Order: sequence, then structure tokens, then C-alpha cells
Amino acid sequence: MTPTPNLLIKNCIPAGNGFDAKTKTDIRIKDGVIAEIAEVLKQNDNEEVFDAGGSYVSGGWMDMHIHLREPGYEHKETIQTGCNAAAFGGFTEVACMPNTNPPIHTRDVVEYIKKKAENHVVDVHPIGCVTKEREGKSIAEMSDMKAGGAVAFSDDGDPVYSSQVMRVALEYASMLGVPIINHEEDLELSRPGHMNEGVVSTRLGLDGTPGIAEETMIARDILLAEFTGGHVHVAHISTRKAVELVRRAKADGINVTTEVCTHHFDLTDEEIDRRHFDTNVKMHPPLRTQDDVDAMIEGLVDGTIDVICTDHAPHSIEEKEVEFIYAPNGIIGLETAWSITVKCLLNTGKLTLNQVLEKLVLNPRKILNLTLPELKPGKSANLTLFNTNETWTFTEKEVRSKSRNSPYIDEQLIGRAIAVYNKCRFAANTLRG
Repeated sequence: MTPTPNLLIKNCIPAGNGFDAKTKTDIRIKDGVIAEIAEVLKQNDNEEVFDAGGSYVSGGWMDMHIHLREPGYEHKETIQTGCNAAAFGGFTEVACMPNTNPPIHTRDVVEYIKKKAENHVVDVHPIGCVTKEREGKSIAEMSDMKAGGAVAFSDDGDPVYSSQVMRVALEYASMLGVPIINHEEDLELSRPGHMNEGVVSTRLGLDGTPGIAEETMIARDILLAEFTGGHVHVAHISTRKAVELVRRAKADGINVTTEVCTHHFDLTDEEIDRRHFDTNVKMHPPLRTQDDVDAMIEGLVDGTIDVICTDHAPHSIEEKEVEFIYAPNGIIGLETAWSITVKCLLNTGKLTLNQVLEKLVLNPRKILNLTLPELKPGKSANLTLFNTNETWTFTEKEVRSKSRNSPYIDEQLIGRAIAVYNKCRFAANTLRG
């Protein structure tokens, strides 16, 4: 990606982090740093110009829970294609989960991923394994991985099942000042579930995964966080009782944070019936009930849920085009996350624009102890340009991921990212359809 150190962005509206999202302005970037912000700026000889056409601009968005698949599963996604999807979706930074092959359980894999992404507009922050080989038995080399650039630890895809291992992990991570991100699942309660256990699974005759499989593990981790003083981050929360557990833990001063995926505050388990067992609505945690969807939004509104993420999980066509019970869990989400957020949170009036941006810009970085982007002269330019009213159709042509496993293909969406700027690089998004 060609560097663009000098850029003049015209006609944009600053939003988030205290801005009132009303005043149109220009932003001059020089050598990758915000040099000037004023109502009208004239172009200099040595800079490119981008007319934002009245779009909003905020600090660059971050998705702290995605799967890039590389190394080992490049037929699903690569670091390059995953970053392309992120940039199209408006994200300038992502944190990638360690269920690769080999897993991200040693410093050399951490450094390999960072090296592969260094020339892209999107920053990639690897999340290291909690345990060696993600086997849940012995703690991985946390300190060495952190020195190489790991920002948190997780065995995502599987829970840290042993309470003793989780205790030790929290103690080590606490010394390093980073969170443990746990995939909250009691495997003995959840398997062999293929969807949410409830009325719909009974009607369809599918084995279901009950919400309590998620909730019991969250309760355990909250108690361990209280006992150790460590920071537990609950991955992809999905049930009402799970949100209530985190809400009470926060009220008690326990160091617990959480995230929700866009599909978990949009879709319900009824989609599996409505879409006739389309495997692109099969994920884990599974789509839950409307009451659970309502609870996700309530948790976002009252601050119980800190972060909006995607759990972007690419799978090849061959893997997904099988019978429902044999298909792998997961969908891609980077390209559509903003539109789903606009539909469910902004256009419904549940959250203000600044409240949404707090969960996309500030909170993920606070949890992972990363530098917060600021729209101020003298600060490194890390920006997302976006709108909330553009109507567009998410066709297969618009997919930048290497995979196509999205339930939103061919749907009309509202609101999209226009461009991103980061690391002296600029990427403007154009629709292909």
C-alpha cells in the first residue's frame, strides 16, 4: 500500500471524543501527523486532497476480536485479505485471535503476524494463547509474547477449561498488565449443540446449546477475577443472564469487561428456520432469542457491554456448503459491522453517535492498553471517515475478505465507511457493484 504522508481532508464533520458532530471542517495531515484543523484550509503543493462530502470523521475504529486464519488456514483468510476487509469496514486496528496453525503461542508467531501487516493501513495486534498449543494444560510463554507485541491472551475457539489454569493465567496476566479474554463455554453443557437450545431448536429437531453453558463459565471467571485481582474480558457475550452477571460484577468493583458481536444484537435463532438451515447463520455462541438480543442492546446502553466487535470468522465455501450440523461455526463481519450498528443502535435512537464511537474507538484500546487516537494537531493521524445515511447493497462483489460466509450478502444496508487513514497510509473505499 503506497504511503500518503501528506493529505488534506476537506468537508468532514468531527465526531466522537467530545465533538458535537455538527461543524464541518478541514483536516491537514503532514508526515502522518495532524497538522491543522480549521473550517477552511487551502491545498498545499505537496499534498493530496480528499473531499469527504460532509461525511463524519472520528478516531480510527478498532475490532478487538477477529480471526485472520494465517498462519495455517490461508484458504479461509490471509492477513492481507483480512486487513482489506477491515479497512473497507472502517477499522484501522484489529486484534486477531490465536486459533491458527501453529497457534499464536510463541513470540516468533506474534512477530510473524506483525511483520506481515506492517505495510498495510490496518494495524494488527496479535492475541497470544493462554496455554501451549491451546490445549488448556500449561501456561504459554506470556511474558515473551507480550515483549513481541501480544496485547492480550486467549484460547478463543475453546475456553480455558481448568479453573486452576485460569487462576494462574489471571495471576500472570495481572503482572503483565493485560487481560485474559475467555471463550465462555462449559463444554459438558454445550455439546453437541448446533444452535441455541430453546423453542426453535425443539421445533427444528436440532441439538441445542443452552445459555447456561455460557453463563456458568462467566460466573466462574468473575469469581476468579475477584480472587486474583486479574482482568477477565468476556468474549462475544450473548445471553441476558450473562449480561446480568457482568453488570453485577462491575457493580461489585470486579475487573471484568465484555464485548458483543453485531450479529448478536441483530439476529435471532429464528433466522435458522426462516433461512431454511442456511449455514451462514450458524455461529458460536449461537444466535439466541429476541429477549437476549434486547438484553445485548440494554447492556450497550447502560455501559455493561464495553465494546462492539465482529468475531470475524472466515470459512471457505466448501466448508460452509454442507449440512447444517456439519458446518463450522462463524461468519465474516468486518465489512458490515457499521451498517448493522447504524440499523440497530443509531437509527433506533438507542445510542448516540458519540456513545457508539466510544465502543468502537476508545474502549477496545483502553482494554488492550493501546494508544487512543485523537483528532488534535500534533497527534498521529488515525482516522475513519464514514456516514450514517448512505444506502448500499452488500453484494459478493463488495466482499474484501477471502471468504463469503455472511448472512448479509445481497441485503440493502444503510451507512458505511468512506475511507481510513493510519500509519501514513490512506485507503478510500469504492463500491464495486
